[in-house]
Amino acid sequence: MRFLRQSLMGLFLASLTAALLLYAGQMIYGAIEAQLNAERKVPPVRERVFAVNVVTADLQTVAPELTAFGRVDSRRTLELRTAVGGRVVQLSEDFEEGGTVRAGEVLVQIDPADAQAVLDRAEADMMDARAEERDAGRALILAQDELQAAQDQAQLRERAFQRQVDLQERGVGTAATVETAELAAVQARQAVISHRQAVSQAEARSDQAATRVARAEIALGEARRDLEDTTIRAGFDGTLQAVSLVQGRLVSANEKLADLVDPDLLEVAFRVSTAQYARLLDGGGQLLKAPVRVSLDAAGAGLSATGRISRASGAAGDGQTGRLVYASLDAAPGFKPGDFVTVHVTEPEVRAVARVPASALGADGSVLLLGAEDRLEALPVELVRRQGDDVLIRGSGLEGREVVTGRTPLLGAGIKVRPLRQGAEVQALPELIELTDERRARLVALVERNSRMPSEMKVKMLQQLAEAKVPAQLVSRIESRMGG
Repeated sequence: MRFLRQSLMGLFLASLTAALLLYAGQMIYGAIEAQLNAERKVPPVRERVFAVNVVTADLQTVAPELTAFGRVDSRRTLELRTAVGGRVVQLSEDFEEGGTVRAGEVLVQIDPADAQAVLDRAEADMMDARAEERDAGRALILAQDELQAAQDQAQLRERAFQRQVDLQERGVGTAATVETAELAAVQARQAVISHRQAVSQAEARSDQAATRVARAEIALGEARRDLEDTTIRAGFDGTLQAVSLVQGRLVSANEKLADLVDPDLLEVAFRVSTAQYARLLDGGGQLLKAPVRVSLDAAGAGLSATGRISRASGAAGDGQTGRLVYASLDAAPGFKPGDFVTVHVTEPEVRAVARVPASALGADGSVLLLGAEDRLEALPVELVRRQGDDVLIRGSGLEGREVVTGRTPLLGAGIKVRPLRQGAEVQALPELIELTDERRARLVALVERNSRMPSEMKVKMLQQLAEAKVPAQLVSRIESRMGG
């Protein structure tokens, strides 16, 4: 009896299950058929409105700033070299890498023994030359005196000869006496000629003595300079660099010992393009003494200095382009020769230009303006300068208009946008806002249609949209990025 009751119960349950399965299948089939036969409702086409950032173009006078990179150098650098060779016997305590020295300070002393010996020999030769000069002078004086005596004697012999001639004419004298007097006069004239030759030889000896003195003076001066060259002194106040010397070392002539650099007279050399160089010229073609600002980012501790342009290189340089410009720096604490720095040059002022982000300027040289009914208009403009992430532009009808700061391929003339003004739109939106059913449904549909969004993010956004109050930033992002 129990078996029959359980069998009937099982048959009943099986029949009920089969009936339920048939009913469920019929419902599914009916739903599919209704879905296939139902008319598709196409959602109304809505115009896409893009959210764009805009700024107001205010025309003003701007002094553009040219940015370049340069190297700091010293305007006064001296190579310390040895004029004579020898062994280093003394070094200054400050003669080391980075040592600070004063003008006139003795830096290096080379062994002066050989130079002193040469100087002593030159002084002895000078004494000999002076003695020879004095002796030649005395000999010349004596020769001139002997010549004068011979001339006096010749005059007396000539007068005696004339007297004998007169006596012979009066019949008192004899011919032999006249001949004797004439012979004496001729011998006196011969003596005068011999003494003249002696005077000439004495003058030549005096000239040779003077030449010998001059040569001795030259040799003495060279010896003194060689002795002075054994001592190397600092020519000005500065700092030593590239020091390669120790005491006791044997150095050769013209060997480089170190570099003396003036750390207070610094300049920066930087290269600019030819177009940039042309903007630094005045009406007469002369380089402007434009102010410059030099900065060095030293691991966060920024160093800066000011100065003015001083000159430009005379040539472009082999394999180089543009122009090499030099600027003298004022007080520049912390800077050292060799620093690689950023140079900012203040150019002459430019009038009637608007400063906007560089992303606002299109490749065709135009900008997008906000027109009537929040639709975009294209306006051709002139690019005056590029200033970092900004540009200076001018154009007819630009003043006071709102310019789109971010150009994208989706934006163009006639596109309707929703302007986002700097500092206004974000502050006006509250953190949480209430949505109408229509706007909420539209946002949900936009999120669900987005196939590129990760599923986790889509679920999170749908949960936020299902709440009573929705974050305003979320709503703005969906409408701006998804065409709402």
